[in-house]
Amino acid sequence: MIDTVRRATLLVLYQFSILLGILVFPLALAARHAGVPLPMHRVIERLGSAYENAA
Repeated sequence: MIDTVRRATLLVLYQFSILLGILVFPLALAARHAGVPLPMHRVIERLGSAYENAA
């Protein structure tokens, strides 16, 4: 039961991080152009790895 809840939570967080990355994309482009990169890819990769390892 706890594994199912953990896996579902990780899936929701992973999907939310992808949505957040899409929504923040214009801001990320402007920040990158100004020389300040946003590490959104790290968040998505870590949550994706955690979700895959929870199986």
